[in-house]
Amino acid sequence: MKNLLLAGIIGAAMTVSCSTAKTAQANKAEFLQLKGDWEITSVDYDSNYKVKPFDENADAQCFVGSHWRLIPNNWTGSYTINGGGDCPSVIQPIKFEVVNGTEFKFKKLMEGSKAKAVTSGYSLNLVSQTNDNFSLEQNIPSNGENVRVVYNFSRTGIK
Repeated sequence: MKNLLLAGIIGAAMTVSCSTAKTAQANKAEFLQLKGDWEITSVDYDSNYKVKPFDENADAQCFVGSHWRLIPNNWTGSYTINGGGDCPSVIQPIKFEVVNGTEFKFKKLMEGSKAKAVTSGYSLNLVSQTNDNFSLEQNIPSNGENVRVVYNFSRTGIK
């Protein structure tokens, strides 16, 4: 009887681990589609608000034309804001992940810091994705309200 109970527990554990592994594999396939070089082609939001995303002290429109490199096999990447006008010039390393295939999370890595030591970051929703485009949505607090901001990306480099 003990052997039968033990076999049942092991079988249940294997079923759970296999279904978890299949979900992880499906999410990994979605991650891999984000691999490569991307450019933000537009940032859409209600222009009645002043939006400064990702604590860069830069208007959201400064991110139009920014270059993003995403490397999903080690969950690292970076973004570069070209600067000019009222926009700063920024090169920012990041550590990212996609959770449940719909939530894009990243944290900024400062020089000399380790990713595990950084406890805060940003969470955006993956609202659409094709092989060559994707859009991320973020709700940013502004004057006591949340402003919906959509970043539209187009592929510029390798897959």
